Amino acid sequence: MIIPRRKAPELIIETLDHGRFNLAMEKPERLTLVCFYRGLHCPVCTNYLKELERLTPAFAQRGVETIAVSSDGEARARQMAEKIAAKNLRVGYGLELSAAREWGLYISASRGKSSIDIEEPPMFSEPGVFLIRPDQTIYYLSVQSMPFVRPNFGEMLQAVDYIIKTDYPARGEYAGPV
Repeated sequence: MIIPRRKAPELIIETLDHGRFNLAMEKPERLTLVCFYRGLHCPVCTNYLKELERLTPAFAQRGVETIAVSSDGEARARQMAEKIAAKNLRVGYGLELSAAREWGLYISASRGKSSIDIEEPPMFSEPGVFLIRPDQTIYYLSVQSMPFVRPNFGEMLQAVDYIIKTDYPARGEYAGPV
């Protein structure tokens, strides 16, 4: 179980245009936002990543670096990057499902073609959004078992402003007996 204030799992992944991403080597001013998405076949992901692309400069102004990651291969990741007109958002690809599981992501099996007539991979990870501190500890996490009802990036920007203003601590850290 991933717990806030504890070290994040390893994440080393190739990106389309920014070389290899290694979470352990990231040195953001405040946070790294890792957005795991389902893949090219998911229309909800397309709209979600368009919003993250649009807001990536605003996150950067607040010291938050962004990356979107899926288990899609390079060609499908490139198609997604084109669909969302990625200019600011780093797009990672080739996430191993074993790594997705380490991050606590749910894994789904293909149901054939999606609603936008794109073949789903045989298996893929469901969405998750994480904010990671520069010391590699988890600050925030949200993991979904479905493509619907994801954290709102506009609201997340407001939350980052509050975090900065009040030095708000990561919550959900208690893992002892209850």
